[in-house]
Amino acid sequence: MNIFNEFRNEILKILEEFRDENLLPVGLDYGKVNCTPPKESVYGDLSTNAALVLAKGAGQKPHDLANLLAQRLLVHTSVSEATVAGPGFINLRLNREIWLGQLRNILEAGIGYGNSEIGAEQPVNIEYVSANPTGPMHVGHARGAVVGDVLAALLEKAGYAVTREYYINDSGAQVDALARSIYLRYREALGEDIGPIPEGMYPGNYLMEVGQSLADSIGEKWLDAEEKEWLEELRQYATDAMMAMIRDDLDKLGVVQEVFSSEKALVESGRVDEAFALLEGKGLVYTGTLDPPKGMKPVDWEERPQTLFRSTQFGDDVDRPLRKSDESWTYFATDIAYHLDKSRRGASTLIDVWGADHGGYVKRMQAAMSALTDGDAVLEVKLCQLVNLLDAGEPVKMSKRAGTFVTLREVVDEVGKDVVRFIMLTRSNDAPLDFDLKAVTEQTRDNPVFYVQYAHARACSVFRNAAEQFPNMKCDGPALAKAPLDLLRSTEETEMIKLMAAWPSVVEGAALAHEPHRVAYYLQDLAAAFHGLWTKGNLNADARFLVEDESVTWARMALVRGVAVSIASGLAVLGIEPVEEMR
Repeated sequence: MNIFNEFRNEILKILEEFRDENLLPVGLDYGKVNCTPPKESVYGDLSTNAALVLAKGAGQKPHDLANLLAQRLLVHTSVSEATVAGPGFINLRLNREIWLGQLRNILEAGIGYGNSEIGAEQPVNIEYVSANPTGPMHVGHARGAVVGDVLAALLEKAGYAVTREYYINDSGAQVDALARSIYLRYREALGEDIGPIPEGMYPGNYLMEVGQSLADSIGEKWLDAEEKEWLEELRQYATDAMMAMIRDDLDKLGVVQEVFSSEKALVESGRVDEAFALLEGKGLVYTGTLDPPKGMKPVDWEERPQTLFRSTQFGDDVDRPLRKSDESWTYFATDIAYHLDKSRRGASTLIDVWGADHGGYVKRMQAAMSALTDGDAVLEVKLCQLVNLLDAGEPVKMSKRAGTFVTLREVVDEVGKDVVRFIMLTRSNDAPLDFDLKAVTEQTRDNPVFYVQYAHARACSVFRNAAEQFPNMKCDGPALAKAPLDLLRSTEETEMIKLMAAWPSVVEGAALAHEPHRVAYYLQDLAAAFHGLWTKGNLNADARFLVEDESVTWARMALVRGVAVSIASGLAVLGIEPVEEMR
């Protein structure tokens, strides 16, 4: 259903004909031949670079090969115009009937419009969020959660077999600090005045609930007990309580992950030892010393022997420690074992969605994956830049519940999950994002969430009005596919169909590039075009969707249904429910 892929295949057939006719040599690589929308519609409907990428191997001038290919393409019954531009691009215009056929395809496909098989069920593991289980999720976590979740949905729509995963960092000093913080709140719940929260512990009021729950559960059992009696058990209690809170936060955002992997379980299972042994067996582990980190004076640096991984052999800046001074594993060592475990579960493509503060960690993890899998598994890291939370342009920094940051739940409660999900994709993940609580709830064209949802709601209102004016008219997709679409004769109507026909190409392009924000961009363009058609009808009665001529109205209902289907298909990828009425 991807018209650009269909025409690329037609171009490849012609190139094969040229080869059979000795116009092209045998063995040319067609892999870089593409067929895409031109940068501006004035140049045509489709553009191909075939002549540019094949001319050198064919021993021809790009312009000469382009003219030869353009002449053959003109014989194609679907092509009305083929012109050569610049150094050898070929721009094509297609017959109007092709676009009307695309609209019929959309109407028959319904919400599945844009589904693709390019992924061929290849397994992909996407790990995202993975917030430390020390408190509720904040608004910054929301961006990574949405980017990961929508990327997973996008890849599934493109035919990949996707695993959504969360890695629980439930080992180490941070969990000890959490357990001690909850113990403090437990004593508070039993009536003790605990005073100010000591430095190094978690001060958020959310722990008061956990402390009270613990007191209700065990009474005074641990009130006068020494730390060694309760620390280990309370570590697990604390982790479980925090993960329940995080799961609830994710659920409110519409994020559901199938796999939750535990760092603690990973260490206890011996898989870290196994990964270490694998690196050691490859000769990639040694005992050595490191230079001081950049910015640290040599006098401040304690030079000591460390167990190091030769990550510089795989593109990293320096070799990396695998053990701490007490011989326990570094976080890097456990992360290596975790990623090895993911690849052994069958995924050759691993995608991690991290916060921007982990940027310095990327090279070492990619080096480790290259070393462990001999390049068979590829790790891609998507870094999410900061979210600047504003309210009417003013920064919002404090939370009643968390004390030091605004929680994800507070933002979702304020504006709704659909708004949060859409806004998080209005910019690429590697660019900072302003999230203004007031602006995202305003009903103006400057609010992208409203603008897209309003387009779908407007389409639904057209169907309601049509049902009143033409009660016998069937406006479901299959029925509208039989409408007299040749009555859609205006330039704006044809351009609207062309924009809808681009959706499968957007799905495949965004999936291959791992760029889910492209979906949000496309929906904004589609909504803008539809609102433009609506405005034209307000200015010219003959251009309205509902006119006296029932046949013309029926054809225009098909166009409107196509818009609604395309928007709904895109919103489904974003995890957003399309609305039928704006309230």
